[in-house]
Amino acid sequence: MARQSLSRALVTASWLAEAVRAGRVGAGLRVLDASWYPPKERNARQEFKERHIPGASFFDIEECRDKSSPYDFMLPSESHFADYVGGLGVSNDTHVVVYDGDEVGTFYAPRAWWMFRAFGHKEVSVLNGGFKNWVKEGYPVTAEVTQPTPAVFKARLNRALVKTFEEMVENVSSLKFQVVDSRPEGRFRGTELDQGLESGHIPGAVNIPFHSFLSETGHEKSIEEIQEIFRGKKVDLSKPLTATCRKGVTACQIALAAFLCGKRDVAVYDGSWSEWFHRAPPHYKVSELKRSK
Repeated sequence: MARQSLSRALVTASWLAEAVRAGRVGAGLRVLDASWYPPKERNARQEFKERHIPGASFFDIEECRDKSSPYDFMLPSESHFADYVGGLGVSNDTHVVVYDGDEVGTFYAPRAWWMFRAFGHKEVSVLNGGFKNWVKEGYPVTAEVTQPTPAVFKARLNRALVKTFEEMVENVSSLKFQVVDSRPEGRFRGTELDQGLESGHIPGAVNIPFHSFLSETGHEKSIEEIQEIFRGKKVDLSKPLTATCRKGVTACQIALAAFLCGKRDVAVYDGSWSEWFHRAPPHYKVSELKRSK
């Protein structure tokens, strides 16, 4: 059962609970809580200390990022990522399961999933339904913090899974790849502020809010439902695709959804709207609000 899960992007709560019960969490299987919340709303690290999945470690996205960048949560260097996840006991042979505690079910976990994949790690899965459903279904939690034995992780960035600002600008005219924006419709259209920024979108982008792929319970929808969502927006999964959002987080939900449909090469524009807003020329920021003035 463990071997079958290695090629899957999702694992169920029942599968993980059995792994925990059987004592398989260790060098071969690491569980990471990748929760992050706005500081004034919730404290992810404190909540982890109070309760988490037994054997889990805290994956701090504030630490595992490029701190020199003016933009939030940009990918760290290969050496930074390797040192950080190695400190969490993750080697290149470890199956990693990521989850978060967001109320929607899954929010930051796909970002961690994509980061591992971007740095060449294939054995990484998202806990379907997240921590809220783990708790709801009655699986065990603990306040005991595990100290994993450090491991050696060798990271190699797969540049095909990451798009830069320059590549996004060039694509506006070349149309080499499709662009899907995962933000809420109002922010995509430019009719509401995007976390303090004027909103809008990259020319030619299609909007599929990330929660479209989640069921009412917070689990990923079926592959058939996901495929229909992409078809409904005229997104061709047989062609190149890049995902974007506000800061490169919910864009990873697009990458995960496409991965579930068999498309494993979706790139993420890491800077997303936070970079595009500050660097793109005005005519490259499409907003209905501007047109209505």
